[in-house]
Amino acid sequence: MTRINFSSARGTSNFERAVSTVIFAGILIVCSVAVGCSSEKPKTQSSINQPALAQPTPTAAAIPATTPAPTEAVVTKPVHKKVVRKAPVNVTYSDEGSGISFQYPRKYQLKTGEDADNLVSSDAVPMDFVQPGGVALAAVKVPESAYPKSDLAAAFFDISVNKALTAEQCSEFPVVQTKAAMASDAAVQTAPKPSKMMIGEMELASSESLVNDGTREEASKYYHSFQGGKCYEFAMKVATGVETDEGGKRVDRDEIFKRLEKILATVKINPASTPEVTASGPAAVPMSPAQ
Repeated sequence: MTRINFSSARGTSNFERAVSTVIFAGILIVCSVAVGCSSEKPKTQSSINQPALAQPTPTAAAIPATTPAPTEAVVTKPVHKKVVRKAPVNVTYSDEGSGISFQYPRKYQLKTGEDADNLVSSDAVPMDFVQPGGVALAAVKVPESAYPKSDLAAAFFDISVNKALTAEQCSEFPVVQTKAAMASDAAVQTAPKPSKMMIGEMELASSESLVNDGTREEASKYYHSFQGGKCYEFAMKVATGVETDEGGKRVDRDEIFKRLEKILATVKINPASTPEVTASGPAAVPMSPAQ
């Protein structure tokens, strides 16, 4: 019996020791966890608060939101548009030798010198001076493209000068004859009706005529002005009667004359001072020695 009691008492002692060991180990674990939690909690707060204290103030906040970026100045820079200059409708003709200047439409054809003389000479009534000696200075021809598919034969404005006439002769106009009538000594076709008018500062003697030359009908207006010892003639002529394949509609002569009269209104004369020509002939002009 004594052996049996010893064994049970011993067994009880080992059990208690094992339980004590487990409890002690549990206490150590609990303490370790508690110490770990207590040590990590301040670190967590420190890690949260520390960056907030050390965080610098953003520099972007100091710049107003309305301040434009440097590149905006380039965007708002005014753009200069390219100016397209159109050619003027009219151009100016000026001749220092004759002192004549005038304006005419750019699309019209300017002829001077021999070309002007050929154009004027081809007309039914080349010039309307009372005596020969006239010379064509310049002419402006209306292009055929201005009146397509029409019966227009020719339309032009020309300037001629005659240095052999007196002031009285310059205001006169001869009886108008066609070139064909003059060649065959035929009867006079039309007698002019002289009149006077003012264009700008020029006093002009004027005359109108209408000549039939075969199928061609030509209306003319002449203006004479005596300045600087010379007789200037300004003529406007419109010839019709050309047959075309399309039938050729008739042009409005009055409308063409109005266009030519606009050229005449711009004429200016600034002749060099020359002695007046008399009926007995020109006055003697002292000649300068040859250079």
